[in-house]
Amino acid sequence: MKNDIIISGIQQMGVGVSSVEEAWKWYREYFGFEVIVFDEWADAEFMLPYTGGTPKSRHACLALNLQGGGGFEIWQHTSFEPRRPAFDVVPGDLGIYSCKIKCKDAVSYHKTLKDKGQRVSDEVYTDATGRKYFYVRDPWDNLFQMVQPTEQQAGWMFNENLPTGGVYGAVVGSHDADAAKNFYDKMLGYDVVLSDQTGTFDDLAHLGAPNVQFRRIVLAHSQPKKGPFGRLLGPSEIEIIQALDRPTPARRIFEDRMWGELGFIQICYDIRNMDGLREFCKEQGWNFTVDSMAYKNDFNMGEAGGDFAYNEDPSGSLIEYVQTNKLTIMKKLGIALNLKKRNPEKSLPTWILWCLRFLKRKELPPHVN
Repeated sequence: MKNDIIISGIQQMGVGVSSVEEAWKWYREYFGFEVIVFDEWADAEFMLPYTGGTPKSRHACLALNLQGGGGFEIWQHTSFEPRRPAFDVVPGDLGIYSCKIKCKDAVSYHKTLKDKGQRVSDEVYTDATGRKYFYVRDPWDNLFQMVQPTEQQAGWMFNENLPTGGVYGAVVGSHDADAAKNFYDKMLGYDVVLSDQTGTFDDLAHLGAPNVQFRRIVLAHSQPKKGPFGRLLGPSEIEIIQALDRPTPARRIFEDRMWGELGFIQICYDIRNMDGLREFCKEQGWNFTVDSMAYKNDFNMGEAGGDFAYNEDPSGSLIEYVQTNKLTIMKKLGIALNLKKRNPEKSLPTWILWCLRFLKRKELPPHVN
């Protein structure tokens, strides 16, 4: 990666649901995603390669947890009823299999969620580095891996007295673990191998892949995150799983479906220098498949605006890149950020990031046609 291209961390995980409002209420209650950066009803005009060649109407909101980590872009098709996969998704299927959420105490929060009747894994597991983790499914069948990182790995931000932080990474299914490792290293800076194992795994067996050999690689990054939102988004990791001898072939999780339908639709990174990133992707053969700058400058979503682009990892997981150019925190107080005028490497001052708490909501605004 060129030195003048900044990857500030995971800005958000795209989550396709059947009701944005109901999903956000669940994520707010159980994951602490209280801040609403934008909430918008509009057409997805630029995603034509992934929406059958025609724009699709949608409702989307971006929610954050102020304890640090990425947010959720909660996404709902409104021009048709979004579909689930036509088959049972199991470990090794291709695409974004699970979203990682950082958790302060995995054992304690596993018990809390179980006591509240949520669909958690029977066990709390221990990974190859000694960290505790478990799984929970939301009401839309999306699978979350709740990870208890070390203090050095966690990158906690403000103390909101919540058991979780934000998005900490993803588990991606791949047909070629080495090709995926190369992509996430060179493209996104995951240059540290936390673990690289081949064998059978209890958690993957319980998730639907018993007696299957997997290659399993967990990647992190060696450098602290730069850029306006680097401190807030913080560290993250990517876990690559490749089924080596599964009795059924791996299938694309979004096979015969459109982007934005039910499931994890993209991993989105906050970046600076979109022009440089575009050229780098061309050089590496990882060309943009969607590029908002081919249509217009400064794509707007509610109170935020900037440029965005997509490409794919070697097994087709969608990766989004967003260069945020403006963000309004409080219209009434005139707190609005023009990020084009700031040093691209420097983090926003703590007091500005603290002001994001003014965007906390208990309800989404009513939709006005």
